[in-house]
Amino acid sequence: MQRSRRALIELVAFGTLALLACRGPEPKTGRSSVTTAPSSSVSGPTPRASTSAVATAASTSVPPSASLAPAASVAVMPLPRDDSALALAGARRAAYLRDLTTLVNMDSGTDDAEGLARVAAFAERRLRELGAEVEVRPAPPSAGKLVRATFRGTGTRKLLLLAHLDTVFGKGEAARRPFRIEGERAFGPGVADDKGGVVLVLHALALLRERAFRSYGVLSVIFDPDEEKGSSGSRDLIGTLAAEQDAVLSFEPPDGERVIVATNGIALLELAVKGRASHAGSAPEQGRNAALELAHQVVRLKDLGDVRKGTTVNFTRLRSGERLNIIPDQAAATADVRYSDPSELSRVEASARALVSEHLVPDTTVKVTVDARRPPFARNPASERLALLASRLYLGLGRPLEPVAMRYGTDAGFAYRPGHDTPAVLEGLGIVGQGLHTPEEWADLESVVPRIYLSLRLIELISAGDEISRTRAP
Repeated sequence: MQRSRRALIELVAFGTLALLACRGPEPKTGRSSVTTAPSSSVSGPTPRASTSAVATAASTSVPPSASLAPAASVAVMPLPRDDSALALAGARRAAYLRDLTTLVNMDSGTDDAEGLARVAAFAERRLRELGAEVEVRPAPPSAGKLVRATFRGTGTRKLLLLAHLDTVFGKGEAARRPFRIEGERAFGPGVADDKGGVVLVLHALALLRERAFRSYGVLSVIFDPDEEKGSSGSRDLIGTLAAEQDAVLSFEPPDGERVIVATNGIALLELAVKGRASHAGSAPEQGRNAALELAHQVVRLKDLGDVRKGTTVNFTRLRSGERLNIIPDQAAATADVRYSDPSELSRVEASARALVSEHLVPDTTVKVTVDARRPPFARNPASERLALLASRLYLGLGRPLEPVAMRYGTDAGFAYRPGHDTPAVLEGLGIVGQGLHTPEEWADLESVVPRIYLSLRLIELISAGDEISRTRAP
């Protein structure tokens, strides 16, 4: 009777995952508004069942700046802890820190070809030592080269691991702020975003080798050099290769004990106004002020966003005029567009075109252009099932793991395929960190061992296939 009751609980749990409830913004550079209570140790007894939310109903366009809030609670059973894997992960901590020190102390800004070459060479060497077929290829128009590795196994499942080599910091930053540790926090340029993720991938792969695990079909790795500027030279390969996979695991840093099941798409909306120049003092009436018309249009378009759908449109740059005594004949503005519903971008563009048809300054023209930079990684059942598997693995360590959606965009958007069951994409598997893109960026060293363990076990269980099928909804 007890076994039947437990089986029923597991059956309900496996088919469900919490839906998103807005908790306010979670910028990539800020602290989360959601607090979790991770255990201070990963070596305690296997815990009892935890509680998780049951998915009952939701819109697919919930804004991805939220944590999963429970509609109802049901037991989610932890997966038994693999003590051998945990011990190996623990033994990797010192080597992980050595490699992280090496990478953080190398500049690798997106436009730094020399620095990116050094980081790529480090990754290439380590991947070859682990037995991979490695290709280092140009990624035009990006300055750096992309590193692609392939491991061939004995099974049928195909998996792709993603992380990026570039940072937002310029040359000389590593010398000014070299890697350092204070307590259980590590500091330095890109320490969490995403050099911590690159090193985590390398050490998860090393543990697969130590465990002689080759039950995957093909295990691929992409370390791209341009994620911080939209992955313009990497996106095509990521999308093409991802389409062949059963699962894609991406190693951006979460800001707490979390995994990410949705990210925003990113686009730019451009306004270009053409007027007529004239002398600002002696003949202003003969001009057609493009700056004034631009200001009018920016005000008209300021409410294009839709908070209910997680769409934001914020004008961030305005440009007009070169001389103080000339009525400007040209003006332009750029707006940052973030969206979680793929249909929202066309709605924003159509609404903008309709609104700019009404002019304040006669005889001016206004052109609207939308540049889609990164598609959204939208909430979907396959990713939620994978997040549930990750949560059960973490519960086996006595630690909660919260699935969340974030407002920023990542390479997961290029891997996700709307309308397809595969690949199952999961983001946020990197080392925990905060203060990203700032001099205060730090990585939580207490997360190193559990995150290596989580990555290792996810690869093993996805390769086996059993756990994915067991977590599918009825």
